[in-house]
Amino acid sequence: MTTAQTDRAAARPRDLRDFYEDPAVPVASGTPRSLRQARMLATALRTRPAQTILDIGCGDGTAAATAAPLLPGHRLVGVDWSQDALRRARTRIPYAVRGELTGGGLPFGTGSVDAVLFSEVVEHLVDPDAAMDEIRRVLRPGGHLMLSTPNLAAWYNRALLLAGVQPVFSEVSLRAIHGRPGREVVGHLRLYTARALREFVAAAGFTVVRLEGAPFHGVPRPLRPLDRLACRRPSIASILLLHARKT
Repeated sequence: MTTAQTDRAAARPRDLRDFYEDPAVPVASGTPRSLRQARMLATALRTRPAQTILDIGCGDGTAAATAAPLLPGHRLVGVDWSQDALRRARTRIPYAVRGELTGGGLPFGTGSVDAVLFSEVVEHLVDPDAAMDEIRRVLRPGGHLMLSTPNLAAWYNRALLLAGVQPVFSEVSLRAIHGRPGREVVGHLRLYTARALREFVAAAGFTVVRLEGAPFHGVPRPLRPLDRLACRRPSIASILLLHARKT
């Protein structure tokens, strides 16, 4: 390859699929969020027999492996379209299959799933409406959706915006961080406030049962007590944890 060809290849826009297949791109989020979300689901399933639970966008399987001890007796299946992520997930959880929320859809029948974990995924999607339609399709009537996503209106983001700084979690490029704290590019395309998330999920045909907050593992250590305290008010928490049921 000539120097000119190399320069053109480097300048070519990066496809989102290429971005998420890159092993250097983080595919796991913090343990505190995973544990809180698993406890919410365990409470919802407490009186029911063995259920089938999909962890859609399972990444490297860390979140599912963290949740599994809190969901004994239930069948937990990881789903991701990244082959690299699936290879890593299969070292941590018994079941991990390839599937997409758009295009061909998930490899599960209509109404065949009892619960879906949808953790730190919706903020990465070009078409979140189609994704919610597909999740609703595979869930049985009354099935549970446990969705988590970063909060655009987190307590520190409010202060950063007042100072003219790009909010944490928001990104303007797939190549580098610009105008905000942090060092990792993770591919966030959309961000939600608590109110926007409630309205979005309800419009997709779900009844919102509960909304909680969770801490963010990337908060600097001296600020972590404040971040945990903010979880008492989901509207200012770092991470939004939403429990909804298929209407």
